[in-house]
Amino acid sequence: MSRYRPPAPRSSKYVTPAGERRLRAELDELWRRERPRVTAAVAAAAAQGDRSENAEYTYGKRRLREIDARVRHLRKRLEGMVVVSAPPSDPGRVFFGARVTLETESGETVVYRIVGPDEFAHEPGGISMDAPLARALFGKALDDEVTVTLASGEQSFVVVAIEYPRTEEK
Repeated sequence: MSRYRPPAPRSSKYVTPAGERRLRAELDELWRRERPRVTAAVAAAAAQGDRSENAEYTYGKRRLREIDARVRHLRKRLEGMVVVSAPPSDPGRVFFGARVTLETESGETVVYRIVGPDEFAHEPGGISMDAPLARALFGKALDDEVTVTLASGEQSFVVVAIEYPRTEEK
């Protein structure tokens, strides 16, 4: 058995304006504040002498590697990002950025906002545009039925409402 793992599928490069601001703020925080602080702590720990048994030095270097990896990731992601700030030409259909209200077969209503893969964890009710449900919802209109295969089995939803938040909102 080999250790080869196929590369992960590339995630979409779309982001809302709030998502872009959040990613840029994280990059700024890491690069301008946290990295200089950790670098100074590592330099102070290195000045103490023996580095082989110096926990502050070892953990500081590890934290620097984590910061640098995250900074590389954020810069690469932000480089090709497409910020979607305007609603689509047909607001009666589901596209990126839509807040969709769905009704389940049992009559329960759920609300999702379709956002980019880098921001769905920060958005209340957010789902990535790469998620199976979001892909199934794209292009649907009011009262359309959507059936999605989930780990628990097939589930059907009916589109009850479609709304596009203004850009100044989350």
